[in-house]
Amino acid sequence: MTGSKLYHEGNRRLQDQFQSRKIADREEQVITRTQFTESDKAFIEQGRCFFLATADSEGRPDCSFKGGAPGFVRVAGPSELVFPDFDGNGMFKSLGNIAVNPEVGLLFLDFEKPRRLRVNGSAVISSDDPLLAQTVGAQLIVRVTARVIFPNCPRYIPTMKLVEESAYAPRAGGNFPEPAWKSFPEFADAVHPRQPTFKG
Repeated sequence: MTGSKLYHEGNRRLQDQFQSRKIADREEQVITRTQFTESDKAFIEQGRCFFLATADSEGRPDCSFKGGAPGFVRVAGPSELVFPDFDGNGMFKSLGNIAVNPEVGLLFLDFEKPRRLRVNGSAVISSDDPLLAQTVGAQLIVRVTARVIFPNCPRYIPTMKLVEESAYAPRAGGNFPEPAWKSFPEFADAVHPRQPTFKG
């Protein structure tokens, strides 16, 4: 044990090798928290995407892009955020991992005004969460309890502009289409039906 919520022995060995333990400890002391600030909440809920890191029961990792209309991720409590699982490719890589290993890492990015926020914690999946009936396009709801929340220096994030919203992102009153790949000959006879969801 390292006496840290953020670092383990592997981190510590490299910090010592590069003489960065002091700044790493200062960063943990100054920037990490266990509850979302109002600024965190606004940043998360205005976002259109995040990256979700999960691992299976043997520790084999997976990283997934999750996207939607602004507000698809919500801060639901002091240390809790919620996001929907939308219809996808049917592989259930991320949620399947969560089903056997609840530990997750979420990375929120703003490419227009470079900024990033990381959330590490534990997740649960629900098919009867009250938010399910209120969330357009959701087939499941994922709730994450944050263990640690912290921003990172954005210096390597390229500045990019939004050109177009995704036509596939579920939104109230919208008619989000099926992706073209589902009609390709190699997939068409195997595509699962889209689950009935709240249409808004």
